[in-house]
Amino acid sequence: MPRTPRNIILASQSPQRRQLLSDAGYDFAVIPPSAEAECGICSRETPPEYAARLACQKAKSVARSLPDGIVVGCDTIAECQGLILGKPRDERHAREMLELLRGREHRVYSGLCLWRRPCDAMAIDVAVTRLQMDTLSDAQVQEYVNSGQWQGKAGGFGLQDRLGWVHVLDGSTSNVVGLPLELLGRMLEQLDKR
Repeated sequence: MPRTPRNIILASQSPQRRQLLSDAGYDFAVIPPSAEAECGICSRETPPEYAARLACQKAKSVARSLPDGIVVGCDTIAECQGLILGKPRDERHAREMLELLRGREHRVYSGLCLWRRPCDAMAIDVAVTRLQMDTLSDAQVQEYVNSGQWQGKAGGFGLQDRLGWVHVLDGSTSNVVGLPLELLGRMLEQLDKR
């Protein structure tokens, strides 16, 4: 069980992130960031820069209203062939993402920002995981889209759905689910030393 710093606040509405933190033994509160904290893609950003910026915006959105604590902001995206894949807007968008990913290697990036109040010490880093998706049939893609499990998931799929057709080649499995726990632990330790 991790040594839990006092007053961790998760700046997220993600049930996957809450579950990962809870399963890892952290005590924390949840305060969702403002809608403005999730502003869109800047065309000049690389996938890691984009994920880091959104994580920082989420942490800042929550931290500015708190007297103390460590705010954890995280944003997870998928990237395939240079295209950033966030959360699908609808079924058609989810299908397009899955059709792009099937049979291909791709990456999942999670930007992680820790913002300590009241001193406003901040740490930002990015985890990357390489994945390979099986070559899915049109019927498999449509079945998954019809299931609705793609909703709220970067790249339109969830490793936690245990479908067996997405394989981790290198990196953190918890990163793919939405929160890189290994990186979080290291960053909390470093922030404690400041």
